[in-house]
Amino acid sequence: MPSTIVMTGAGRGIGRVAAERILRESADIHLLVVARGSSGARLATELGTGGHTVSYVTADLCSLQSVRSAAEEIRERLENDQLPPLHGFVGNAGIQYTNALTESPEGFESTFAVNVLANHLFIRRLEAHFIHPARIVITVSDTHFGDFRHNLGMVPGPAWNTPDTLARPAAFPDPHTTTAGRTAYSTSKLAAVHLVHEYARRLPTGIDVIAYNPGFVPGTDLARNADPVSRFAMRRILPALTLTPFATSRTAAGGHLANLVLGTPPAPTGSYVDRAHVARSSAESYDPRRERELWDAAERLTAAHTA
Repeated sequence: MPSTIVMTGAGRGIGRVAAERILRESADIHLLVVARGSSGARLATELGTGGHTVSYVTADLCSLQSVRSAAEEIRERLENDQLPPLHGFVGNAGIQYTNALTESPEGFESTFAVNVLANHLFIRRLEAHFIHPARIVITVSDTHFGDFRHNLGMVPGPAWNTPDTLARPAAFPDPHTTTAGRTAYSTSKLAAVHLVHEYARRLPTGIDVIAYNPGFVPGTDLARNADPVSRFAMRRILPALTLTPFATSRTAAGGHLANLVLGTPPAPTGSYVDRAHVARSSAESYDPRRERELWDAAERLTAAHTA
């Protein structure tokens, strides 16, 4: 039966690989990609080659107003039968900045806005339109563990604070530095895991939500805001690590994401899937009190865009 999957971050890296595989593996999928500006039309055309059904909505994920508008457009198209029933959402887009001072249009720290609040707003605005069974997949990162084994010393571990503090610029020491920007990234990914646990408690039965960790995937555009040396290393040197257990290729990571979106491996709601296997996220990520506090803050911070 035809169904719609909404996906952010489908334009490049593991998202592009996953989008192509989803379409290739399931002819009944209508993939609706969320993209910035004119890139959405181009991406839909490219992915639609070969008869696949792809459409797009335009959104700047850093802007909650833009996310709200995109979600409303999707809702209207579902309600007017311009799209098949909604069975999935893939929050794959992510950003990492070279500081912790970059500010969204609404005044939030941009890493937190994109990696946490944008997904929350999409999920909450689309929640009533999911047809069971539905699966939500949020791409997270093993940098949330904060140890050398998981980040090879390249990204500082998360530094938790109150959600209201984390949501605003300058939440970390020396906020103008790359270290602060990377700390904002790992902390935002810990926040995403926390919210997956809370979604599993709160979303209706039949809507499963899963955190997906692709592992370290060099050669993507995640470091596009980094300095020239770091960008060169990510694109030209570090991809060699995919020949070792320390890194995952874009093809493998995108394939794992596509499989998860399509229902394999089996994973109960609230799961953390490390590449192709259900696993435990960090010990710090299991904190119901913190998860409730983060849910409440996300509801409040996005309230102007959910009414």
